[in-house]
Amino acid sequence: MYHMNNLKQLGALGKHAEKEMKAFQSLDAIALADGVIPKKYKELMAIAVALTTQCPYCLEIHKKHAVEAGATEEELAEVTFVAAALRAGAAVVHGTHLMP
Repeated sequence: MYHMNNLKQLGALGKHAEKEMKAFQSLDAIALADGVIPKKYKELMAIAVALTTQCPYCLEIHKKHAVEAGATEEELAEVTFVAAALRAGAAVVHGTHLMP
């Protein structure tokens, strides 16, 4: 189901929702550009979110951009465990809803 070739269909999606696609692309470009937070850190954050949402497309795209922005293998490994800790933490605190 998940194959990077599916991203070629973004053109078709944009053709049928042109305003929405252009707005999304603009937001994406602005949000991930260098700013107060450097691009490398934004891409590492995007990887952490992608690991949590388990989006293979986002993982592939943001890993590429993070490496291009200077992210190291050590940073990629560490961000994996940041995402894992947050995801596990969410399960633990949601467990409080099970307590009487």
